Amino acid sequence: MQGERLIEAQVLVAGGGPVGLLVAAELAAYGVDTVLLEPRTEVSDQPKATTLHARAVQSLARRGHLPGPPPYSAEPTTSAFHFAGLPGLTIAAPPGEPEPVLKCAQAVLERRLEARARAAGARVLRGHRLTDAVQDGNGVRITAEGPEGQRHFRAGYLVGADGARSTVRARAGIESDTFPATVSALMGTVTLADPGALPKGWHRTPRGWIVAKHDGGRTHLRTLNCDGAHPDRLRPVTLEELRSEVARIAGRDIAMHSPLWLSRFSDFARLARTFALGRVFLVGDAAHVHFPIGGQGLSTGVLDALNLSWKLALAVRGWAGPTLLNGYDAERRPQARRVIDGTLAQLALMRPGPEADALRTVFTGLLADEGGSGHLSGLISAQDTVLPDPTGAGGPAAGMYLGNTALSTPEGDTDVIRLLHDGRPLLLLLGEKAGRHREEARAWEERLRTVEARPTPSVPYEAALLRPDGYLAWVPGDGDLRQVLAAYFGPGAPAW
Repeated sequence: MQGERLIEAQVLVAGGGPVGLLVAAELAAYGVDTVLLEPRTEVSDQPKATTLHARAVQSLARRGHLPGPPPYSAEPTTSAFHFAGLPGLTIAAPPGEPEPVLKCAQAVLERRLEARARAAGARVLRGHRLTDAVQDGNGVRITAEGPEGQRHFRAGYLVGADGARSTVRARAGIESDTFPATVSALMGTVTLADPGALPKGWHRTPRGWIVAKHDGGRTHLRTLNCDGAHPDRLRPVTLEELRSEVARIAGRDIAMHSPLWLSRFSDFARLARTFALGRVFLVGDAAHVHFPIGGQGLSTGVLDALNLSWKLALAVRGWAGPTLLNGYDAERRPQARRVIDGTLAQLALMRPGPEADALRTVFTGLLADEGGSGHLSGLISAQDTVLPDPTGAGGPAAGMYLGNTALSTPEGDTDVIRLLHDGRPLLLLLGEKAGRHREEARAWEERLRTVEARPTPSVPYEAALLRPDGYLAWVPGDGDLRQVLAAYFGPGAPAW
């Protein structure tokens, strides 16, 4: 290292997929000096995740990350979805929220988030792969390989967003619980000689599943074979292998040519035993991997990023309560485990055999009765998430998500979504009796956004403290607002 300039940052993010870029964009927007390392030199247009589910969509809207103004509705909105490939699931979003299932190509999301990260001041270094990380009591020393050779970094905190084979996870010594592969699946983009030979949608036969999506003259294909795992997981996929597998499952030849992005995957699942160790944090696939049924991977990673970023920003600034960062693992790991369990359950429903046929019949009836707000809808959309109250003083609604609602303030009409755009915790004072809560929060007034508004039935409290991610931290009850503020945001301190 002699003679080489050490690159320093408050936070270094390893991995420039959508989750890592979201962390970088959020931290930089909070004024945190952030460096992001990404091995790829440019965003890949390979078809990957395309689905964002309701709670992720709602949370992105609160931070202003959705492309264009979301089309809010005065009435509940619904989207048709599936469970284990079975049609009939309805996912509903409350009035005032964006549509509950948003389709957005991962490449589009990555480009948008990278532009926001750079505009906010994050240093995005493409062509750089993290190779080592060693933490001590004051920070993390990071080594990376770049276009000009080895480079060295020093950061206060390290966020691993570097995917399923995370180097950050390995170097930090974080162990995982794993679930071995039991199925084999193929994926690729091809041109069908006759697009009508395989209509879009989910196709189930006694030999497996085919999912087809037509896009601009090309067809994105996924196959599922439940006979066992790939004997050679790393062997490259050929067009002939994909064509043969499609023919075997469909029971007929389907001519195809001009392949792109052929790959294989399985139901291998991993859950890190902790998402935080010292000054190292894991988000997205670095923390949890599961079978992609239900399209929950991107949304789960987005919610990781939004949960961690504001807490980490407060810690960097010295404005975090003594246990605030502990809340990341406590809040997100159980949700990731729930997603893994849900995808394993869906895969069980997709297996061939008379027992699964009977289960599919039962679940088809359950889906019809869900009505958009049942257990399965909540499992997919994450809208039933209630976070633990780390203070024990947050009141009866602590940990619940406050839905968007119109508010009338002295500065004009607004809503919850717009009030959270600047990323600060929000203290809502609703009505004449709420003034006493302003005085209770006086020591934290420079860290809070305090807004007076007319009482509204949509917020049935005289006051409410919202975390930057939209969850309620406190409503009046038996608990003390000052106790909650100190637990989350530490003692009163300089301006935000």
